[in-house]
Amino acid sequence: MNFTSLKKSLLFLLLFICLNNFGQSIILSEKARASVITCDTGNESYSLFGHTAIRITDSENNLDVVYNYGAFDFRTPNFVAKFAKGDLQYFAVANTFSDFMSQYTYEQRSVFEQELIIPLSYKQKLFDNLTAVLSSNESYYTYKFIDKNCTSMVVDILNKTLESEIIIKDFDTNLTYRSILFPYFDNFFYEQLGTSIIFGTKVDEPSNHIFLPFDLHKSLQQTHFKNQLVCRESKTLLEFKKQTPNSWWNTIYTYLGFLGFILVSNNKRVDNFYFLIMGFLGIFFATVGFYSFHEELSNNYNVLLFNPTLIVLLYFKLVKNKKWIINLAVFNLVLIGIYLIVMLNKAHLLILIPLMLTSLILLVKLIFQNRKPISVVI
Repeated sequence: MNFTSLKKSLLFLLLFICLNNFGQSIILSEKARASVITCDTGNESYSLFGHTAIRITDSENNLDVVYNYGAFDFRTPNFVAKFAKGDLQYFAVANTFSDFMSQYTYEQRSVFEQELIIPLSYKQKLFDNLTAVLSSNESYYTYKFIDKNCTSMVVDILNKTLESEIIIKDFDTNLTYRSILFPYFDNFFYEQLGTSIIFGTKVDEPSNHIFLPFDLHKSLQQTHFKNQLVCRESKTLLEFKKQTPNSWWNTIYTYLGFLGFILVSNNKRVDNFYFLIMGFLGIFFATVGFYSFHEELSNNYNVLLFNPTLIVLLYFKLVKNKKWIINLAVFNLVLIGIYLIVMLNKAHLLILIPLMLTSLILLVKLIFQNRKPISVVI
């Protein structure tokens, strides 16, 4: 959400709350409708997974409002640090339906609507719950990539309104979070690579709750409430052909080209730079879990490949201690072997194989360069 849209949303929210706090609460009419809005994926990092919102409309009350939990402010002090630490505050906002659709028309992202088939009393309760959230501290929440986001918050308020845990995930529960997320990064190679190596063991757990917009969209289509489906057939409000991003650098070819250059250059400085980057990344992966509240970043077994001991190896290269160069090179080769075994059933195996091969070749070369010459007596 850009800053202009955020200001308009907050202004609308302020007026909306004032009307409800200082005037009579809005009583929905028989013409009221409640629906779940699902927005298609986009090409920006924050939109790669789509978006979920709730729409309340009532022609008798001249009401057509979209509520969503996906707002954040880029101007937040230390925004990147807070996001990495896991204490960045997201918040719920209300937009007029026309403003909401204008944003997605501008971004050329398709929008789908599923009207909820629930009694008027539940529509009123949903509307009251959403209004109460917006006028209280409940509108703010600490964003969690899997556990607490724009979709999971909508699931929570729907289940709260319907007074039962009817919206649950009962499909693809044998798949891990990682294997579900991985295809969302198709055509975004470095985002796919980055998330593959920064996520730890949590994303390898079976996916047992709804956290993605299209998972909720699918779940609603097969959820029953009071012996009938909870929503009507999905209706397309906006339809755009998905635009494949056109980037010459954000592809597997630059990745393979970079690693190929390292191997064919046969240059000690280039090799040292590679080990330095891999070692520093290993330090980051090993320590970020202690700093960040994001559980997805903890217990990162990718440190077996991105190993902090590579920094120590560089030190022994500097002081020309051949014994410890060989010891650490062999140690890292063993860890790469263990890493390969760990990775055999993981979604990101293929994307990491080029890095494994590059490290293996450079470490073997290092061992041969520092081995003791064999004396031959004639």
